[in-house]
Amino acid sequence: MLVEKIMTRDVVTIDCNENVLDACKKYKDLKVGCLVVMDGTLLVGIVTERDIIERAILIEKDPKTTKIRDIMSSNIKTVHALAPIERAAEIMRENNIKKLPVILNNEIVGIVTVTDMSRALPTFSEKIDELVDFYIKSKEDVDNIMDEWGEIIAGLRNYQQLIKTKKTELATQ
Repeated sequence: MLVEKIMTRDVVTIDCNENVLDACKKYKDLKVGCLVVMDGTLLVGIVTERDIIERAILIEKDPKTTKIRDIMSSNIKTVHALAPIERAAEIMRENNIKKLPVILNNEIVGIVTVTDMSRALPTFSEKIDELVDFYIKSKEDVDNIMDEWGEIIAGLRNYQQLIKTKKTELATQ
Protein backbone atom coordinates (compact mmCIF):
# COMPACT_ATOMS: atom_id res chain seq x y z
CA MET A 1 0.00 0.00 0.00
CA LEU A 2 1.28 3.46 -0.86
CA VAL A 3 1.70 6.41 1.51
CA GLU A 4 -0.72 8.51 -0.58
CA LYS A 5 -3.51 6.04 0.27
CA ILE A 6 -3.27 6.60 4.03
CA MET A 7 -1.89 10.13 4.41
CA THR A 8 -3.90 13.10 5.64
CA ARG A 9 -4.17 15.51 2.74
CA ASP A 10 -5.15 18.66 4.63
CA VAL A 11 -1.78 19.78 5.95
CA VAL A 12 -1.87 22.72 8.31
CA THR A 13 1.11 24.97 7.84
CA ILE A 14 2.55 27.94 9.65
CA ASP A 15 5.10 30.46 8.48
CA CYS A 16 8.42 30.28 10.29
CA ASN A 17 8.13 33.98 11.17
CA GLU A 18 4.80 33.62 12.97
CA ASN A 19 4.93 33.39 16.75
CA VAL A 20 4.15 30.67 19.29
CA LEU A 21 0.83 32.28 20.18
CA ASP A 22 -0.22 32.08 16.50
CA ALA A 23 0.64 28.38 16.55
CA CYS A 24 -1.37 27.82 19.72
CA LYS A 25 -4.39 29.49 18.11
CA LYS A 26 -4.07 27.21 15.07
CA TYR A 27 -3.85 24.17 17.33
CA LYS A 28 -6.98 25.25 19.18
CA ASP A 29 -8.99 26.19 16.10
CA LEU A 30 -7.95 23.38 13.77
CA LYS A 31 -7.44 20.51 16.26
CA VAL A 32 -4.25 19.17 14.69
CA GLY A 33 -1.26 17.34 16.15
CA CYS A 34 1.44 19.31 14.39
CA LEU A 35 2.06 22.27 12.14
CA VAL A 36 4.31 22.04 9.11
CA VAL A 37 6.62 25.05 9.09
CA MET A 38 7.14 26.89 5.82
CA ASP A 39 9.40 29.70 4.70
CA GLY A 40 7.39 30.90 1.73
CA THR A 41 6.97 27.75 -0.36
CA LEU A 42 9.91 25.94 1.22
CA LEU A 43 9.34 23.28 3.88
CA VAL A 44 11.74 24.13 6.72
CA GLY A 45 10.47 22.27 9.76
CA ILE A 46 7.70 20.95 11.90
CA VAL A 47 6.37 22.15 15.23
CA THR A 48 4.47 19.94 17.64
CA GLU A 49 2.66 20.70 20.86
CA ARG A 50 5.59 19.13 22.65
CA ASP A 51 7.99 21.57 20.94
CA ILE A 52 5.85 24.46 22.18
CA ILE A 53 5.74 23.10 25.73
CA GLU A 54 9.44 22.18 26.00
CA ARG A 55 11.05 24.92 23.91
CA ALA A 56 8.85 27.87 24.81
CA ILE A 57 6.45 27.50 27.73
CA LEU A 58 8.66 25.58 30.18
CA ILE A 59 11.60 27.91 29.67
CA GLU A 60 9.27 30.88 29.94
CA LYS A 61 9.73 32.36 26.47
CA ASP A 62 7.13 34.97 25.55
CA PRO A 63 4.66 33.27 23.17
CA LYS A 64 3.88 36.62 21.53
CA THR A 65 7.48 37.33 20.55
CA THR A 66 9.02 33.86 20.20
CA LYS A 67 9.14 32.91 16.53
CA ILE A 68 8.26 29.43 15.32
CA ARG A 69 11.66 29.15 13.61
CA ASP A 70 13.23 29.36 17.10
CA ILE A 71 11.39 26.35 18.50
CA MET A 72 10.64 24.14 15.47
CA SER A 73 12.33 20.86 14.68
CA SER A 74 14.34 21.71 11.59
CA ASN A 75 15.99 18.40 10.76
CA ILE A 76 12.84 17.46 8.89
CA LYS A 77 12.33 13.99 7.44
CA THR A 78 9.92 13.42 4.56
CA VAL A 79 8.56 10.53 2.53
CA HIS A 80 7.45 10.40 -1.10
CA ALA A 81 3.70 10.01 -1.70
CA LEU A 82 4.30 6.97 -3.91
CA ALA A 83 6.53 5.19 -1.40
CA PRO A 84 5.17 2.06 0.29
CA ILE A 85 3.86 2.61 3.81
CA GLU A 86 6.60 0.30 5.05
CA ARG A 87 9.13 2.96 4.00
CA ALA A 88 7.27 5.63 5.96
CA ALA A 89 7.17 3.34 9.01
CA GLU A 90 10.90 2.69 8.65
CA ILE A 91 11.71 6.43 8.52
CA MET A 92 9.49 7.10 11.52
CA ARG A 93 11.02 4.24 13.52
CA GLU A 94 14.63 5.12 12.64
CA ASN A 95 14.11 8.78 13.60
CA ASN A 96 11.75 8.21 16.51
CA ILE A 97 9.09 10.51 15.04
CA LYS A 98 5.31 10.26 14.90
CA LYS A 99 4.54 12.67 12.07
CA LEU A 100 6.06 12.63 8.60
CA PRO A 101 5.39 15.17 5.83
CA VAL A 102 4.62 13.66 2.42
CA ILE A 103 6.21 15.09 -0.72
CA LEU A 104 5.26 14.81 -4.40
CA ASN A 105 6.87 16.86 -7.18
CA ASN A 106 8.85 18.83 -4.57
CA GLU A 107 5.65 19.99 -2.88
CA ILE A 108 4.08 18.98 0.40
CA VAL A 109 0.90 17.06 -0.38
CA GLY A 110 0.10 15.45 2.94
CA ILE A 111 1.28 14.15 6.25
CA VAL A 112 1.34 10.60 7.55
CA THR A 113 1.13 9.93 11.26
CA VAL A 114 1.32 6.97 13.58
CA THR A 115 -2.48 7.21 13.79
CA ASP A 116 -2.74 6.94 9.99
CA MET A 117 -0.54 3.85 10.14
CA SER A 118 -2.68 2.23 12.83
CA ARG A 119 -5.81 2.87 10.77
CA ALA A 120 -4.16 1.18 7.78
CA LEU A 121 -3.25 -1.99 9.70
CA PRO A 122 -6.65 -3.71 9.37
CA THR A 123 -6.69 -3.05 5.61
CA PHE A 124 -3.09 -4.22 5.35
CA SER A 125 -3.91 -7.39 7.31
CA GLU A 126 -6.89 -8.06 5.03
CA LYS A 127 -4.65 -7.72 1.96
CA ILE A 128 -2.15 -10.17 3.44
CA ASP A 129 -4.99 -12.63 4.15
CA GLU A 130 -6.21 -12.24 0.55
CA LEU A 131 -2.69 -12.87 -0.72
CA VAL A 132 -2.31 -16.00 1.42
CA ASP A 133 -5.71 -17.28 0.22
CA PHE A 134 -4.72 -16.59 -3.38
CA TYR A 135 -1.42 -18.44 -2.88
CA ILE A 136 -3.17 -21.47 -1.38
CA LYS A 137 -5.77 -21.58 -4.17
CA SER A 138 -3.09 -21.08 -6.82
CA LYS A 139 -0.99 -23.85 -5.30
CA GLU A 140 -4.02 -26.17 -5.32
CA ASP A 141 -4.71 -25.24 -8.96
CA VAL A 142 -1.07 -25.85 -9.92
CA ASP A 143 -1.09 -29.20 -8.08
CA ASN A 144 -4.27 -30.22 -9.95
CA ILE A 145 -2.78 -29.15 -13.28
CA MET A 146 0.43 -31.08 -12.55
CA ASP A 147 -1.62 -34.17 -11.63
CA GLU A 148 -3.57 -33.90 -14.90
CA TRP A 149 -0.40 -33.37 -16.95
CA GLY A 150 1.20 -36.30 -15.15
CA GLU A 151 -1.71 -38.52 -16.17
CA ILE A 152 -1.52 -37.25 -19.78
CA ILE A 153 2.24 -37.87 -19.91
CA ALA A 154 1.80 -41.35 -18.42
CA GLY A 155 -0.90 -42.05 -21.00
CA LEU A 156 1.37 -40.85 -23.83
CA ARG A 157 4.21 -43.07 -22.57
CA ASN A 158 1.86 -46.04 -22.48
CA TYR A 159 0.66 -45.18 -25.98
CA GLN A 160 4.28 -44.82 -27.16
CA GLN A 161 5.14 -48.21 -25.66
CA LEU A 162 2.06 -49.72 -27.29
CA ILE A 163 3.14 -48.35 -30.71
CA LYS A 164 6.67 -49.79 -30.22
CA THR A 165 5.23 -53.14 -29.30
CA LYS A 166 2.93 -53.13 -32.38
CA LYS A 167 5.82 -52.14 -34.63
CA THR A 168 7.93 -54.95 -33.22
CA GLU A 169 5.07 -57.44 -33.71
CA LEU A 170 4.56 -56.28 -37.28
CA ALA A 171 8.26 -56.46 -38.04
CA THR A 172 8.50 -60.03 -36.79
CA GLN A 173 5.54 -61.26 -38.84
